[in-house]
Amino acid sequence: MNYDAAVRYLLSLGRELAAPTQAAAAKFDLENITVLAERLGRPDRAYPSAHIAGTNGKGSTAAFLESILRHAGFRAGLNTSPHLEKINERIRIGGEEISDEFFAETFSRIQVLIEELLAAGKLRAHPTYFECVTAMAFESFARERVDFAVFEVGLGGRLDATNILSPVVTIITRIDFDHENFLGHSLTEIAREKGGILKPGAPLILAEQQPEAREVILARAKSLGCEVVEPAQMFRVDRQSARLRARVTEAASGQIFEIAPSLPGRFQLQNALNALAAARLLQKRGFKIRDEAITRGIADTAWPGRLEKLQSTPDVYCDGAHNPGAARELAHFLEQNFSGRKIFLIYAALRDKAVDEVAGLLFPHAAEVIFTAPRTVRAVSATQLAEITGHHAARYSVIPDAERALDHALAHAAPEDAIFITGSLYLVGQLRHYWKQRAQVATR
Repeated sequence: MNYDAAVRYLLSLGRELAAPTQAAAAKFDLENITVLAERLGRPDRAYPSAHIAGTNGKGSTAAFLESILRHAGFRAGLNTSPHLEKINERIRIGGEEISDEFFAETFSRIQVLIEELLAAGKLRAHPTYFECVTAMAFESFARERVDFAVFEVGLGGRLDATNILSPVVTIITRIDFDHENFLGHSLTEIAREKGGILKPGAPLILAEQQPEAREVILARAKSLGCEVVEPAQMFRVDRQSARLRARVTEAASGQIFEIAPSLPGRFQLQNALNALAAARLLQKRGFKIRDEAITRGIADTAWPGRLEKLQSTPDVYCDGAHNPGAARELAHFLEQNFSGRKIFLIYAALRDKAVDEVAGLLFPHAAEVIFTAPRTVRAVSATQLAEITGHHAARYSVIPDAERALDHALAHAAPEDAIFITGSLYLVGQLRHYWKQRAQVATR
């Protein structure tokens, strides 16, 4: 199977959470991935790993930690989701996406095994899209002999396909409301699902939490004998500048780290501290990570689509703020950096999101909201989105075609204005790709 055929086959399995009815129809447990991993020879156990769950910040935390490991000389694997433009983004080795050829080869080999298992009655159903890609990540990292692998949970934690890992460290980032139909309608219920990644004796890095979520996680950690490290207590942070240069003092040792995340937004400092805490714990466990690799790794981390600046005059940013927690952080970024400037907000959302709450947080900062929709069956139509949330906007327009929506904003924005593409990572990925194509045409 070549690359295009492999991607088409994977997409035919259905994207994760493709439709609201899928919540009732999908089989969310660890049976498929366990059977498949056993047939592959448990590639997930071929290297030490870190496992990261949370509502917001888990992808950025994973990127920070992988960058630290790479700067320390490790051949590091990174498995994240979702992707923005190309599925290969989900599986990275040494900081690079795996090649199309390697992707196709790995999927073809796994698909042969899946057919064997189905024929033998050892699998009751074909593994899902996400299960297949997770198995590919396990296998890719084993075949390429990575020294360490960092895995981001896809959804929740307890029943996520990544949760057959036996990590040397787990990290739980900030827990907030998202995917309530799958994870529960209270922070307590959501925290139980996220806390499902904890393993007996494996230490936990726990980001600052709301009290009810923290209580649930700490209780589970205690029952499993997990050491808990909380960056908020481990470090004292002296903010040095608005550009997130910070002097971080480790309380126990007095050691000082000067960190400067290149990723914008105050929340990225917390994500960097999660990774710093994990790196310090790994140092104590015998992993050879120089302090310089920690600071350089944090400074050099790139994580597209999260407050990513695409251009200036006018400024164009993309940020996949798709839940209330992420929207609050984006709203704070706008207040701190764009007060008094005219903002065009290109907005789209998926059907399972708290669109009214997100709109209430973001739209008051915009001079104009442009409602649109990415190319996914999960998207709310631009017209319906305007009907649901338009009352939050001072002014809005409806342009269903996302590329035309960006063209409209660029045509009407003055050099001193700003354009923000937000509300959905699907929209961010689509318009990020279009913006690059547009820029290439302009330079010819």
